[in-house]
Parts: sequence; structure tokens; C-alpha cells
Amino acid sequence: MTTALLFIGGLVGLIAGAEILVRGGTSIARRTGLSPVVIGLTVVAFGTSAPEFAVSIGAATRNEADLAV
Repeated sequence: MTTALLFIGGLVGLIAGAEILVRGGTSIARRTGLSPVVIGLTVVAFGTSAPEFAVSIGAATRNEADLAV
């Protein structure tokens, strides 16, 4: 039961964080005058690269360079 609750809580947190990231990034890009295509491509590129970046940073801080590579 606890695992299921943690999973659901993590999923809700992931969705909420992604929504905040997309809305914030879009808002900043619109204020700078970027086109919607550039905004979309940039947000998608960052969103798909962020997990790998987080894992690599975590591995590097724990001196586990093999995982980062």
C-alpha cells in the first residue's frame, strides 16, 4: 500500500513539475519575442534532456563517472 501511495505521489509531483516548467518556459520565451515554434522546440529539447542531465550530475557528485558516461 505504501509503495502505491509513493508511486501515485511521485507521478502527481512529476506532472505538476512538468506543467510548471512548461508554463514558466513559455512565459519567459513569449516575453522575449520568440516564435511559438522555437518555444515548443526548446521546451521539448530541455524536457527530454533534463532527466539525463540530472542523472549525470548526481553520478558525478557521487564519484560514479561510469554512470554519467
